[in-house]
Amino acid sequence: MIIAVDFDGTIVTHEYPKIGKEIPFAIDTLKRLQQSPDYQLILWTVREGEVLKEAIDFCKDRGLEFYAVNSNYPEETPEHLEPRKLQADLFIDDRSLGGLPDWGVIYRMIVTGKYLEPATNEIQSEYQLPKKGLLKSLFR
Repeated sequence: MIIAVDFDGTIVTHEYPKIGKEIPFAIDTLKRLQQSPDYQLILWTVREGEVLKEAIDFCKDRGLEFYAVNSNYPEETPEHLEPRKLQADLFIDDRSLGGLPDWGVIYRMIVTGKYLEPATNEIQSEYQLPKKGLLKSLFR
């Protein structure tokens, strides 16, 4: 499974262009996933240039190194990624619908293949839409 992970607001708090405070358990959870051959982690961020290097170094200093950064594989150049589209199975981003769950919940969702029911914060038995449909459940 290829997992794309945002940096600001997901691994650290939003303080761009500075590096914010580490979000509890973010690095530890990603390192644990990284230890399994089942998961490939890609850093997927709007950061570029020096502020990107700072983010990469921040993670590396804590023992977290990504398979690739802002690309599908390490050798990929920006010319190969036009438009900048990533082929990931899962994106972890604080800007997703419903926001960023706790990193413990994220870990359990990934390793069990089960999803979080936003209304109850319960892990469900399988990935499926609510019976009455996604839009109806969001806009009751």
